[in-house]
Amino acid sequence: MTIGFVLFLTMRAMGEILLSNLQFKSFSDFCRHYIGPWAGYFISWSYWLTWIVVAVADCTVIGGYLRFWFPTLPLWIPAIAVLTTLLVLNLVAVQIFGELEFWFALVKVVAIGALIIVGLVMIFGGYIAPTGVRASFSHLVERGVMFPFGVSGFFAGFQIAIFSFGGIELIGTTAAETRDPHRNLPRAINAAPIRVLLFYVLALACIISVSSWPEIAANKSPFVQLFMLAGFPATAGVINFVVITSAMSAANSGVFATSRMLFGLAASGHGSKFFLKLSRSAVPMRGLLFSSACMFAGLSVLHFIPEVMGAFTILTTVSAILYIFVWGMILVAYLRYRRRDPELHRKSAYKMPGGRLAAWVGLAFFVAMIWLLTLEPDTAQALRVMPAWFLGLAVMYRVRKARGGTPAATAAPQLSID
Repeated sequence: MTIGFVLFLTMRAMGEILLSNLQFKSFSDFCRHYIGPWAGYFISWSYWLTWIVVAVADCTVIGGYLRFWFPTLPLWIPAIAVLTTLLVLNLVAVQIFGELEFWFALVKVVAIGALIIVGLVMIFGGYIAPTGVRASFSHLVERGVMFPFGVSGFFAGFQIAIFSFGGIELIGTTAAETRDPHRNLPRAINAAPIRVLLFYVLALACIISVSSWPEIAANKSPFVQLFMLAGFPATAGVINFVVITSAMSAANSGVFATSRMLFGLAASGHGSKFFLKLSRSAVPMRGLLFSSACMFAGLSVLHFIPEVMGAFTILTTVSAILYIFVWGMILVAYLRYRRRDPELHRKSAYKMPGGRLAAWVGLAFFVAMIWLLTLEPDTAQALRVMPAWFLGLAVMYRVRKARGGTPAATAAPQLSID
């Protein structure tokens, strides 16, 4: 709820800027305009890397979910198999992406809704699990549940929670494409808090109320555990399949999106013209193959960290840092927008609540989140390697600028299908 509140304010800042000038197609556009061309370059490439890491992380976690049926299965086998399958599907037909995402999303929403309903029935029905634990909301406040690992443990959980919010900024890419942006964009942003309460808070409350905190294992899906502890192993298998489809959905989005991002980066002058060539079926094949090669290289982390949670934590930390960078730049752009175009702010019908103060609070929160990553050894390890990425971007930007390749516009991270 804490992260959701801050990101709601961030999305409101983004919404105000986008609706002030519909020529901006995404957050990378207005960051370039208000902060500088380098900002568009850094955000575009960082966002590409974010989706690379997300795809690798989700392929990794799929291997962990498959251990529900195959306990001794090495993680790298299903991870490589899933990534190869998604690559082939994206090479064969563009249209299959939309079809897969529709069914993946439908299954995911129905499953979470079913979990909440079943959980509430168990709670109000006084269900007693085979372990002897009675389902009750009292588990939410019993001893050892509130701050079970102290305040430091509470803050350590922010890393994985931030990763869970990744992609919320894609709401902004619809502003220039939707039929009535002044109506539809505010509706989408304003619905975010309700979705957080429903799909995150209520779902977790049901899981803890039914399972009780001590019965939740750190290396297994809590959704599956709920049904296992309730004595429904068959249903648990179905739910495990559902969470696999959810992870495949995110990985599929990464495979699809990164290839289109490389095409957009090349078209805007941010990337090599090598990625502009399309296949006969209008697929940016070179971008797709290059991004997939980076994902396969990323899976090498499983050689060094063969455990699911260890590898997943490293990958999600890298992704979280990149997301924080993007969200922070949105708030910086908002502050520049308020300074440079005060008349647009005065005319805005969708002002950010709290204005400049809220933006500074959000930036302070993101700085605090980076600091929190230094407190745990695994997250600190991922944090130490990230300066190399931004240093590399700085070098590449200077080289491209020296060659006269400074672009006039920034590629928007589009996920739409022509």
